[in-house]
Amino acid sequence: MTNQTAVLDETMEELESPPSPRAILSGPFEARSPELPTWFREQQSAAWAKFEALPYPNRKDQPWRFSNVSALDFSRFHFGAPLRQAERDQILDRSTGLHEVAGRLIFADDQLLRRDPLPQKLLAAGVLLKPLERAIIEHEDLFRRHFMAQPATLGSAKFAALHEAFVTSGTFIYVPRGVEVELPIEIFHWLQGADATVFPHTLLIADELSKVTVIEHFRSAQGERAGFACGVNDLVVGRGAKVNYVCAQNWNEKTLAIQINATTVERDASALSLNVNLGGAYSRFESLSRLTGEGARSDLLAVSVGHNAQEFDARTLQDHLSPHTTSDLLYKNALNDRARSTFGGLIRVEPHAHFTDAYQTVRNLLMSDDAEANSMPGLEILADNVKCSHGATSGQIDEDEMFYLLSRGIPAPVARQLLVSGFLNEVVDRLDHREITDLIHGLIEAKFARR
Repeated sequence: MTNQTAVLDETMEELESPPSPRAILSGPFEARSPELPTWFREQQSAAWAKFEALPYPNRKDQPWRFSNVSALDFSRFHFGAPLRQAERDQILDRSTGLHEVAGRLIFADDQLLRRDPLPQKLLAAGVLLKPLERAIIEHEDLFRRHFMAQPATLGSAKFAALHEAFVTSGTFIYVPRGVEVELPIEIFHWLQGADATVFPHTLLIADELSKVTVIEHFRSAQGERAGFACGVNDLVVGRGAKVNYVCAQNWNEKTLAIQINATTVERDASALSLNVNLGGAYSRFESLSRLTGEGARSDLLAVSVGHNAQEFDARTLQDHLSPHTTSDLLYKNALNDRARSTFGGLIRVEPHAHFTDAYQTVRNLLMSDDAEANSMPGLEILADNVKCSHGATSGQIDEDEMFYLLSRGIPAPVARQLLVSGFLNEVVDRLDHREITDLIHGLIEAKFARR
């Protein structure tokens, strides 16, 4: 073979090989979202500039105290490539959750694979369930009014800016005044490609006296592929409305995940959020709950089950801006091996928010000598006549309870699982929806089965 032939062969191989995936830290590029309106792309450009200007977190920063900031290395991650048909079919087959839903959307690597529309009755009532990119165009005023309207104040402003710079897909839900969506709305987000990145976003607006339940699943299609998820959800709960939101985070254990939530609860409305953290190598969850009208209520619930060297990092703010408001936070963590959890939470009662009732409870179950839990609950009370309490505990499995189960012939691993499930049930069963709670219990049991 001549040198000329060898050079020609190398050139042909380069031409036939697929282009290198584009790294997220290389910045925005026009081809990623050319169909989006100019105002939105300009907003994304401004967000990218903000991301570059803000410093990376430092462990000396209070919002990142005890956090593993060294895990926040995004240099390897890139935008996902278009999925092949075989990959799409496989993910659709695996997107199983609830048997009956009002509507369903399935995403993989930020690509919409399937949308099960709402029934005609809800469409006639004005309920909207649309991909984010359509809502940006078709419902611009409503979208612009509520999209990321609350600033990220719990430490991840830099990553909120990164999300805003790159988000192109997600879910937009609007429930009009007085409409009740009886069945849950279900959303799946999948990571498929190696070192792929997703920016899932959910914007839920529940108008006055409406009612809706939403469950989001976060999963990895491949168990050994690393990935990065940087998600945001905005929950807007109008006067007298009721919203239940469930996050079932079950990424693989090579995934880096940051999820930022902002919930606004108006007069006489109630919002309940349940966050289930099972996957991820390092997973950080931030939750801001703002009670803006009298009679508003917010329930913040979470369970985390960690093993190996998993890390769960949660930061919360229960912000009472009006009198006669109520918030109740209950987080439980079950940690084995070298798993770690960090919780930093604050109840803040603003001036004139009298007669506030606020509670914050964190309980950690340490199932090994190497597991570690750090809890930092706090209060900031600027009003009179309030009832607030906070506390955190850490302990091990009760030896008497373990002995009782073993004496009945139950194997030790099964006995431990039963005790841990009982420990977590108090949180999961606060959600008044039998099928969803059964689903969550099944995910927790599957996590134990993987050990």
